Amino acid sequence: MRAIGILIAGVLIAPSAAAQVGTEDLQDRAVEWVQEYLRVDTINPPGNEIAGARFLAAIFDAEGIPYEMAESAPGRGNIWARLDGGDEPGLVLLHHIDVVPADPNYWVTDPLSGEIRDGFIYGRGALDTKSSGIAHLAAFLGLHRSGARLNRDVIFMATADEEAGGFFGAGWLVEHRPELFEGVGYVINEGGGGADLSGQIQVAVEVTQKLPYWLRVTARGEPGHGSRPQTATSVTRLVAALGRLDEHDFGFRVIPAVDRYFRGLAASVAPRWRERYADMGTALAEPGVADELLRDNPSHYGLTRNTCSMTRLGGSDKINVVPTEAWAELDCRLLPDQDPEAFLAELGEVLGTAVGVDTLMGFTPAQSSAETGLFHVIEEVTRAHHPAAPAVVPSVTTGFTDSHFFRDLGITAYGYTPFVVPAADRGGVHGNNERISVENVRLGVVVMLDILQRWTVD
Repeated sequence: MRAIGILIAGVLIAPSAAAQVGTEDLQDRAVEWVQEYLRVDTINPPGNEIAGARFLAAIFDAEGIPYEMAESAPGRGNIWARLDGGDEPGLVLLHHIDVVPADPNYWVTDPLSGEIRDGFIYGRGALDTKSSGIAHLAAFLGLHRSGARLNRDVIFMATADEEAGGFFGAGWLVEHRPELFEGVGYVINEGGGGADLSGQIQVAVEVTQKLPYWLRVTARGEPGHGSRPQTATSVTRLVAALGRLDEHDFGFRVIPAVDRYFRGLAASVAPRWRERYADMGTALAEPGVADELLRDNPSHYGLTRNTCSMTRLGGSDKINVVPTEAWAELDCRLLPDQDPEAFLAELGEVLGTAVGVDTLMGFTPAQSSAETGLFHVIEEVTRAHHPAAPAVVPSVTTGFTDSHFFRDLGITAYGYTPFVVPAADRGGVHGNNERISVENVRLGVVVMLDILQRWTVD
């Protein structure tokens, strides 16, 4: 008898092992868990991720699954649980507990409400990354409940501090609990997934990312009374330097990983962009194309060059006092193959000698291969659940995640979330009215469990 697929959230689900486990209860609970998790205040700063870890611990207690928790500092909680398996390289399902601040004055709901409105769950972390954490959790529990014999260890891990660099979370665990990652070969983390572009679905798996270089620019001068003019002050020197930076063009450079990503997207972008995406290096040499790309897709524009955004400024704490120091902080993102020292030299020439530059944070470049069995499993699952989507594309992201900590250890880390998010909703990440549809959460449980069944079950 020929197997018949089932329909969930309007998407045809192939008759895979995941469909046989019985996921309806897990889907129902996942929706409730996302709501409850969003109500746990883990805004960073200060973080208070221990509250989120305790929320997850209660679920493990109810399921009878052993787990461990560790605080890297008071309140900075991390939690993990392991399903033991065979000798194949282990798999970590990773998400971060902390979320960025949200201003309730600009939201349609309380940012910590977890309210369902018109089929969407609203809350800070609904996309970044409490929903993917719950999809990981539900699939992890489904694997546990199935009693299947596993070919490798599967580890659920939720960490602190990703939004501020991960030094109290994934980075701390790598340094202080390295035994957790012995035998681990793969990590599934945030950074990729599906996007719905007016009915056209794109699915990407992040394999590398731009390097964050957070810098502080400081200018100094003679302090004084605001009523007494000076030829130059710390503030005017800083403003002049930042003005030069604002006018500076770092120049485009389409590296091979970005070129592969763009070529993979070419078939699904707007018609006027298809030929350009197929050879973006040539397209950007044409006058006006770079400006057009910046208007149409700022994220993709950012993948073609080094960038610096001015994000914080400081000077006097009193209006009539000229300060001795004025400073600005820059969120710079470098192409993965960029030599940081060469970049800093270029930046120094732009800013000039009247200001100093200090590095606040910087990571090393790392890339994961797309030629692995796990990547092919993600491709298979995508074809099963989204048959109309083009091929899964290895991608590069402008943002950074905790994946670099694991890539530095030689672990293959993929950025992939099991959702298809409308383009209009993606702006909710670090923005206002962050939300995810109930259908996405329900389908995400099925997709994630399908990946685990195909990759970890003998």
